[in-house]
Amino acid sequence: MASDLFFDRTGMDRGRVQGLVDSSLKGADDGELYLEYRQSESFAFDDGRLKAASFDTMQGFGLRAVAGEATGYAHASELSEDAIRRAGDTVKAVAGGHSGSLALPPQRTNTRLYTDLDPLGTASFEKKVVLLQEMNEYARSKDPRVKQVSCSLAGEWQHVEILRPGGETYRDIRPLVRLNVSVVVEENGRQEAGSHGGGGRGGYETYLAPDYWHAAVDEALRQAVVNLSSVPAPAGEMNVVLGPGWPGVLLHEAVGHGLEGDFNRKKTSAFAGLMGQRVAAPGVTVVDDGTMGGRRGSLTIDDEGTPTSRTVLIEDGILKGFMQDRQNARLMGVAATGNGRRQSYAHSIMPRMTNTYMLGGNQAPEEILASVDKGIYAVNFGGGQVDITSGKFVFSCTEAYLIENGKIGPAIKGATLIGNGPEAMQRVKMIGNDMKLDTGIGVCGKNGQSVPVGVGQPTLRIDGLTVGGTAQAA
Repeated sequence: MASDLFFDRTGMDRGRVQGLVDSSLKGADDGELYLEYRQSESFAFDDGRLKAASFDTMQGFGLRAVAGEATGYAHASELSEDAIRRAGDTVKAVAGGHSGSLALPPQRTNTRLYTDLDPLGTASFEKKVVLLQEMNEYARSKDPRVKQVSCSLAGEWQHVEILRPGGETYRDIRPLVRLNVSVVVEENGRQEAGSHGGGGRGGYETYLAPDYWHAAVDEALRQAVVNLSSVPAPAGEMNVVLGPGWPGVLLHEAVGHGLEGDFNRKKTSAFAGLMGQRVAAPGVTVVDDGTMGGRRGSLTIDDEGTPTSRTVLIEDGILKGFMQDRQNARLMGVAATGNGRRQSYAHSIMPRMTNTYMLGGNQAPEEILASVDKGIYAVNFGGGQVDITSGKFVFSCTEAYLIENGKIGPAIKGATLIGNGPEAMQRVKMIGNDMKLDTGIGVCGKNGQSVPVGVGQPTLRIDGLTVGGTAQAA
């Protein structure tokens, strides 16, 4: 398969290409030729009809030479020896006058975290369109208040081959699918929305099953109906209970990015220089784990060929590790953790998260809610962002409730959570025993690149977060 995709199909000779890699990276500390072939498709159903359907094939290469802290990088969508030779002439400049010793290649692995079957071929075009049509009809039949249903289905099949100087070759075949549904309901002139989705590294079979998509539509509709009765969110500093699963996106943004190796090597992270010190409350353990079978953020090997791992970032509140690609690991004198990722062949490698989550504690969710006299229970989040250097974050809640006298009160609308990542982790007071991962919808952005990720956490109580609300002061 690899030979068909990258050599026999293109007319390139493997031996000559390897020679180009060897000569291009002479004197460099590290580097590789990254070959990529990707097929992707997407379907969008809206307002009762198919609005968009697309199919795309992409291929290309990226050639990288690393010398100290410098990186030379060239890429092209043309898979030919001439194009690789021209790229080699470009990247040689970074190692000019540099007499580096080539880093040892990544260790190999026999682990397989997902199938190599092409998901795009597991169901016909008609079957995919019918699925979205049925989701639309099902949502509208459930509640007469449904005014709009938007459904989408997407899949891709990516083949990666990495050639290193000396003849070491690494391959990975990566499937990825995702199903999403959004529902808008209207009552007495008021409109509210809810959404749900799921995905992972596999075929479409799971998502085509009626039990699965019925549950997805039901959940989106439930959120929308809940928001119909929501009241304006209060504002001020208060105790917040975060629900399990997808709310781990707050952890991803507020803590995860700050624990990527490049930010810490350059001392631009709020966590820089704090290794071995307490950075979170006792009981808080955060890991990044790329080795979970079939998960959206998982990779058998990263985009440098390093097997992914389960990296403990924070253990019982103490900072234990960072996520590393090969370059940052070498410069920091530590081992690579399998977190070198790129959006595509046209993008440079950097340390990125895979599946990042907090381990569960020993307290029941009911006990955590009962401990709060007045606060907010945040169950679902929309967008959020973080300033890596300061650690400050802001998140919008798409489903949240008031907590009154230890009980869940009315739903609230327009709530944002504002805080500082390291400070918020110090203010974790209770950790639930219900750790849950998200349903497979995470997308992470960094330096203009997007990659699929996973998040997760148990129910958490964090004291003293600032809530931005829309309720008028009494």
